[in-house]
Amino acid sequence: MVEQIEISSLDLTYQGCRLKSNFTENKLLSSIRKIGIQEPLQGVNSNGKRILLDGFKRYRCAKSLKIEIIPYSSLSDAESQGVIELLRVSNAKSLSILEQAKLIDHLINVQNLTNSEIADNLEKSKAWVSVRTSIIKEMSSFVLSEILAGRFPAYAYMYNIRQFMRINKIEKTEIDEFVSLVSGKNLSIRDIGILTHGYFSGTNDFRAQMKEGNIMWGLERIKENADKTAECSDLEQTVLRELESVLRYMKRITFKIQDKRLQSSSFLSLANLTSKDIVDFSGKFLKKVGDFYEKSGPA
Repeated sequence: MVEQIEISSLDLTYQGCRLKSNFTENKLLSSIRKIGIQEPLQGVNSNGKRILLDGFKRYRCAKSLKIEIIPYSSLSDAESQGVIELLRVSNAKSLSILEQAKLIDHLINVQNLTNSEIADNLEKSKAWVSVRTSIIKEMSSFVLSEILAGRFPAYAYMYNIRQFMRINKIEKTEIDEFVSLVSGKNLSIRDIGILTHGYFSGTNDFRAQMKEGNIMWGLERIKENADKTAECSDLEQTVLRELESVLRYMKRITFKIQDKRLQSSSFLSLANLTSKDIVDFSGKFLKKVGDFYEKSGPA
């Protein structure tokens, strides 16, 4: 049931679980200024409090426009059940996977629900819940705060940075450093993707330039290289990709073989045979690459 309430009566505990978007909020502000709040804010009525769960953008717009009375409806009288209900209709409410993850994290760590209980209540698999809990665990508090504040796009983290973390075992401190460099710069997701590749798989010079704040320099350099690559033949593009792969795997192997967990007799026996082949071939390989380096220098 929809009721009219004083905006000051709302508890904003869950505000930190929802993504901000200045662009969306500005459009909503313009709409509310003209026709008012059309869709009621939603929350739970628990222990004498109205705890807001959905409608934070409408709330901030109303505060900005000095609207004191707003439409509101309660999803439940129990806080945890209200969050569950919001998650159940998350497709209709367009909750991002990160918002789902943050709400589930709250259910586990504050409401003391288990993964199984959440999965059962949502009629989802345990794997669905585990994927979302793992997102929060692997993300630093700094990156999470930048995304939720709308300064860094969640999509860029989920589909660019997260892939590098999984494949290349990049430390959280490195991710924090990169996000701090590009956050709040109003860069497109495409440009952030380009910079992600350049920063984590590019040269030390590229990283140094970014750390000095030369973000646009880095973008222009990569785009210039992409234009040059497009001018190459199919064979030349294949060789360029394979050279990049060799360098990438050299870096990864150099790091990984120092791991003390590599100790089983079966692994060491097999790795020793392959390592011998690499050592035997490395002289010829480095000679050929060195000759090619000298040959390609003038270009």
